[in-house]
Amino acid sequence: MSSDETEGQGAESRLEVRLAANEEEIVAAQALRYRVFYDEMGAKPTSDMAARQSDFDDFDSICDHLLVLDHDRGQGGKAVVGTYRLIRRSVGEAHGRFYTAGEYDISKILDKGGNFMELGRSCVDKDYRTGTTMQIMWAGIAHYVWQHGIDLMFGCASLPGTDPAALATQLSYLHHFHLAPEEIRPRALDDLYVDMNLTPQDELNPRRSLASLPPLVKGYLRLGGFVGDGAVIDHQFNTTDVCVMVKTELVTAKYVKHYDRSRDAQGS
Repeated sequence: MSSDETEGQGAESRLEVRLAANEEEIVAAQALRYRVFYDEMGAKPTSDMAARQSDFDDFDSICDHLLVLDHDRGQGGKAVVGTYRLIRRSVGEAHGRFYTAGEYDISKILDKGGNFMELGRSCVDKDYRTGTTMQIMWAGIAHYVWQHGIDLMFGCASLPGTDPAALATQLSYLHHFHLAPEEIRPRALDDLYVDMNLTPQDELNPRRSLASLPPLVKGYLRLGGFVGDGAVIDHQFNTTDVCVMVKTELVTAKYVKHYDRSRDAQGS
């Protein structure tokens, strides 16, 4: 295994996860983001984005673009079927800001978060939305976390729609059962703050509430994730955002266990 790539195993071993190697692959990731966020989910592009059929901003030039590739589709950018944007603490601080700070006060993370990284812009081609693809993508994230000694991951995760009342079950469940520890808890900016405590805790069915969440949010929670105080309506992306945080001990432990098992199987 090289320093920035992991091979998928089993039935979908043709899939590869690694960091983007060149501009062509980054452009392909931005085009995939456009198809998912704007064409499928109804986000509102700027005129430049619409003309280029590409989702982009100034964070793209500083981040690491994690990619899932299917080489049966072709070489280079043609192979890109999944992407995640990763911004390490040192990179974001050198840039002067983090994407999440546009919606949340992350000062507690900056003060006590250790060696953290920001996650964002996660999406997968509609023909590849399987558990196997997500496992491969998470293996790539786990290797990145292990390689760079990341202590904490955070970022904005989205629930579909912009009506908090329609999301009362999901938001209330997150507030009552998965609120982040006070010492590192981000808070939605005052002018964007939407109260998540919309339904009393004793009126919720935790199992059903969890099942109703988007797969990505459920994935964070399964890793012991928690959320910040307050939601934010993102009218451009037609979503309601929550700030999700994951301490990486579980992620790293699962990755190291898998890596050690693979190495033993290879006799190395």
